Amino acid sequence: MTIIYEDNHLIVVNKSPSEIVQGDKTGDAPLSDAVKLYIKNRYNKPGAVFLGVVHRLDRPVSGLVIFAKTSKALTRMNEMLRNNEIKKYYWAITCQQPYPEENTLTNHLEKNEKLNKSFVVAEQSKRAKKATLAYRLLAASDNYFLVEVELFTGRHHQIRVQLAHIGCPVKGDLKYGAPTSNKDASISLHARKVSFVHPVSKELLTLEAPPPNDPLWNFFKNNI
Repeated sequence: MTIIYEDNHLIVVNKSPSEIVQGDKTGDAPLSDAVKLYIKNRYNKPGAVFLGVVHRLDRPVSGLVIFAKTSKALTRMNEMLRNNEIKKYYWAITCQQPYPEENTLTNHLEKNEKLNKSFVVAEQSKRAKKATLAYRLLAASDNYFLVEVELFTGRHHQIRVQLAHIGCPVKGDLKYGAPTSNKDASISLHARKVSFVHPVSKELLTLEAPPPNDPLWNFFKNNI
C-alpha cells in the first residue's frame, strides 16, 4: 500500500490494479481494510477505526483513492463530490489514436446491471445519465497512445465506455473492445491526479500518483 497524502482528516492511497476498494462478493480483502489496519497500528487506536470511502475505482484500474478519517471530512468531501468541486484527472493508454487529439465528449450512458457494463444510448432513454469528460493526447508509442482525461461526471465505467465509443478502447479492456487482455488482468487506466480544497484546513491540495511500474507505463512517463 502506497500512501500519497495523510493528515488528521484524510488519507489518499495509490491503488494497485488488482485491489478492490471495498469488500464485494469475491470475498477478497479490500483496500479499505488495509487502510484501517494501518491507521489502527500506526496510531495505536483501540476498537473500531472510522474510515469513509470518498470515491471508488474499478478493480482493474490503478491510482488515487481518497479516504476520510473523520465523519466531518467525509460529509464535506461527499458534498464537494456532488458539486463537482474535486477535479479528477486520469491517464489512459488507448489502442487507437483519438481524433481530434483534444476534445470534450458528452454522451448519455445507461448501465446494464446483469452485464455490469454501460452503453451509450439516446438522450431520451429513461435510465440514461449524462456523462461528460475532456481528453487530450499526450504521447504515442509504436502501437499505443497516452491520453489524459479530465472527468466532469462520475458515471459507471464512464471513461472506458466513452473512449471506446470514439474507437479508442483502453488497453487490456476486453469488456469495451480492446483486442487483448493485459497479463495481470489490469486495464491501462490510472487515476493520475486530484485537486481540491481541503475540507477542514481549506488549503488547496493537488496530489499525483505514479502509474504502475511496467515497461509501457514507464515509456510514456518518460516521454511526455
